[in-house]
This record gives sequence, structure tokens and C-alpha cells, in this order.
Amino acid sequence: MRILALAVLPVMLALPAAAQEHAVQLGNQSGFTIVEFYASTQGAADWEENMIAGQAVASGQTVTVTFADGGTCAYTFRAVFDDGDETVVDVDVCSVQSVTIN
Repeated sequence: MRILALAVLPVMLALPAAAQEHAVQLGNQSGFTIVEFYASTQGAADWEENMIAGQAVASGQTVTVTFADGGTCAYTFRAVFDDGDETVVDVDVCSVQSVTIN
């Protein structure tokens, strides 16, 4: 019985962490439309998928982007605008509720 209890404990401890998500309001105040938005953990070699695929975020609008708690809070955001320019910014998604792209 004791062995079973010890085997279940790590699973029970992992469940709350796996269920958490971090939502960030992405505001666009750039004067241009964001047509692509990527977020990858800081230091990653590649960008993850486009988080706003199929939609655009016009200047003055906001959109919610959600990050699963994978044990890291440090992300790099990349916004691509309709004129082809882009901006890259590092964000701690665990400590902010919104990010504004200017």
C-alpha cells in the first residue's frame, strides 16, 4: 500500500501544473495590422506556429493569446505587420497580463 501511495504522489503533484495556462492580452498600437504572431520560449532555435493564423489584429485592437504552462515563463514574441516589418520582444508571460506592440 505504501508503494502505491508513493507512485501516485508524483502524478497528483503534476496535475495542477499541467492544467495551468497563462493568458496574455496582446494589444496593437503600432499603426499597422499584425498579420502573423509567434511566441517561442526564449533561446529556442525555431518559432512555434502562428498564434493568430487566419485572423489579423488591426491597430487599436487586442487579442488574447494563451500559453500552456510548460515549466517556463520566458517567451520571445514576434509580430509581423502587413507592411512586412516585424518586431521582437522578450516577455515573462507569468508576470504580465497584457503586452502592447507599438
